[in-house]
Amino acid sequence: MLPRPTTAVAMVLGFALAGCGADTSTDASSAGATASASAKTGGAGASPGATDTAEQRYPDIVDAEVRPAGDGRFDIEVTVSSPYDTPERYADGWRVLAPDGTELGTHTLLHDHAGEQPFSRTQSGVEIPTDVTEVTIEGRDQQYGFGGETVTVAVPHGQG
Repeated sequence: MLPRPTTAVAMVLGFALAGCGADTSTDASSAGATASASAKTGGAGASPGATDTAEQRYPDIVDAEVRPAGDGRFDIEVTVSSPYDTPERYADGWRVLAPDGTELGTHTLLHDHAGEQPFSRTQSGVEIPTDVTEVTIEGRDQQYGFGGETVTVAVPHGQG
């Protein structure tokens, strides 16, 4: 049995080390998860998230929903998380990608959303070919470009 001071130091050290591990669980309410988001993956230019580095470089797309708008066009509601947003540097948009990497559309955000995290905006009238059955949404940071967590969603062709 360890003496009391050693036990106390060991307990404090144990708690400190336990706090260093990354939380890999996802809370559906905080992530904005809905049935519309079919997959979440790291973006092509993704770097480690804010928990892995001192600075988060890219916004994360946490949810997206594609709705028919008529004539082969779709409205896409996108939820972005960029907790690092300030007027000096912020998430300034996203792009809509076909499975083969073809860019189907881009959306530009003109200001920061520091007081509104995560936030949702809708991109209207994105033309998506009938042979494209799903799209991936990737966020953009005004300093570092495209990257971060992406969301892939099904395209509801023939609905609406």
